[in-house]
Parts: sequence; structure tokens; C-alpha cells
Amino acid sequence: MRFIDEVKIDVRAGNGGSGSKSFRREKYIPKGGPDGGNGGRGGHVILEASRDKNTLQELYLRKHVFAEHGKSGSGRKMHGRMGADITMKVPVGTIVKDEDGVQLFDLTEDGQQAVLAHGGEGGLGNVNFVSSTNRAPRYAQSGKEGETGMRFLELKSMADVGLVGLPNAGKSTFISRVSNARPKIANYPFTTLAPSLGQVFMGDGDGFVVADIPGLIGGAHEGKGLGHRFLKHIERTRVLLHLVDVVHPEGQSITDQVHEIEQELRGYGDTVWCKTRYLVLNKMDSLPEEAHADALAEADALGLKYYAISAVTGEGTKPLLYDLYDAVKIAQADENAALDEEGSMSEARTVWVEKE
Repeated sequence: MRFIDEVKIDVRAGNGGSGSKSFRREKYIPKGGPDGGNGGRGGHVILEASRDKNTLQELYLRKHVFAEHGKSGSGRKMHGRMGADITMKVPVGTIVKDEDGVQLFDLTEDGQQAVLAHGGEGGLGNVNFVSSTNRAPRYAQSGKEGETGMRFLELKSMADVGLVGLPNAGKSTFISRVSNARPKIANYPFTTLAPSLGQVFMGDGDGFVVADIPGLIGGAHEGKGLGHRFLKHIERTRVLLHLVDVVHPEGQSITDQVHEIEQELRGYGDTVWCKTRYLVLNKMDSLPEEAHADALAEADALGLKYYAISAVTGEGTKPLLYDLYDAVKIAQADENAALDEEGSMSEARTVWVEKE
């Protein structure tokens, strides 16, 4: 199934039903009076965030979403039936914008709902217009039209830790080693074409979510290689894990790999650049023993906190996971404190974790 993270849909809520202009006509009751009921409300168009969804594929195929109209009222003060609401499930992390690009909703929690288009109110029947001067009103209200318009949906994956790096840096192997994710793994670049999420389980029963982002290339922040489509998925992450290949097939140095990805993150903007980041030297098992010291020295020269691991064998991953877990908890606490003090999310401040 194709991974769809952006979609435009035409939504139309149901119109309200008309009120009734009815009068009682019963034997032996010559002046029964008005008894027209109200029309029913039109159906709403509703979105619901669900962790069971990971793509906007269904809405991409559907394009048009129309809710049911409300039914008209009738005699004997009988109200018309409300139009059925339409509830569509979308992945957690879905943003909704209107035709002008103004953000309307941000669905960040499982089960959270948002009404994309409200159904029109039903019209009042003539029984509602009886007064001392008008005992037999011969009019009723028409139902109001439901809301309509185009809605733009955009998915930004929700994860605690985002994996970044050049193609074939070993991100898919890493996430399959440490989490329950099972992405495609192959010995060639761009095996990952869509973000995949995995849950890392820690010893205390808690854990965190990791997102495997497709490999970035030079100029990604300008859209090369679908860079914008990929980079936006790490905007919501709390911590970034930058994997580099110590046995790069083209001989690219650790320093060059780090700087290339740094340039893309900085170019995209502060939403990703100003995040806590850890450096990971991956594929150490494939590096000749005599070259280990040089790789570590090069990482030392960058002045960054780094981890030397092998995603294939799992060597070195355990201390990395515990440090990531602590970093995620700290980031969560900072976010909660900022919400308590300011009522809105504060911007991240840390760039790289400096070497101790």
C-alpha cells in the first residue's frame, strides 16, 4: 500500500431538515391547532485520531465526504430524524487546514475528534410560532445548509526519537534491532520510502517510540529526494539520533556525513535543528580492528557525545537506549513545565549533546 501523508478532500455536512406546517385534524376536534414538528439536524463530518492508522490512504482514495441530510418534521409534533454523522479515522499526528492554509486542528492523541464540517440545524415547525395574536401560524422554518469546503490533511508522525542519516546508514536495521518495527532491509540505498514507527520496551515496562525516517540527501531541505516530505516527520520528535556509516561505500568520512545532515536540518528550520541530537557510529563490526581507533578519534574531534555500535549484532545498543530513554523523559518534563507556565509548547534549546 502506498504511503500517503498529504491529502485534499471535499467535505459537505448534511443540510438540516425543514420544519412542518401541519395542523391537527381529528374528528370532533374542529380547531385542533398547529402540530408541525421540527426538522432534524444534518450530519457532521468528523475526524478521529487512531493509533491503528498510519496513512491517509483511505481519504486519498475517497476524495469526497458527504454526510446525510436531516429529515423534515411532520404532524403530531414529530421531529425529523437527524442525519447520520460520518466519522473517519486518521493517524495520530494529523493536521487539518482550511482552503487558505490556516490550521484548524492538530490531532495528537488517540481517540481525539474534530468536526470538519457541522451539519445544518433543522428548521422549526409551526407549533413553535403559536402566540396570543397568532393561534394558527401557517409557516415553518426551512433547515439550514450544512458547512462545506475543502480541507487539507497533513500527517506528521508522532514519535519520541527520530532516526536521521544518509541513505544506507543502517537506520532500518537499528530500528528492527531495538523495537518491534519490521521495516524492509536491503543492502542498497532508499530501502525505506516511508516513515515507520517502532515501540522500544524498557525493563520497567515503560518505553518510547522510534521513527525511522527515509534517508536524506544533499539539498533535502529544498525538496530534493522528497526531502520536505521526509523532514516534516521529525518535527514532532523529542530527540534525534543521527546514524553514520563508518564503512561508507563511497569512502565518505564521519565528519562529512555529520556536516551533510547538519546542513539539511539547519536549512529546514529550527523545528528540527534545535532538537537534542546524539551521534551514532554504526557498522563498527564491519570496520577493521586497526581502524577503530581512527574512527573514534574522528568522532572525538567533533566534540559530540557519540556511541559506537553495530545494529546487526546489537553491540553497544543497550547503553544508547537507556540514555535515549532518559533524554525522552527530560524532554517530556520540559514540555509539561512549559505548558504549565505558558500554556503553550516552548521551543527546544539544545542542539547537540556535548561530550562529557
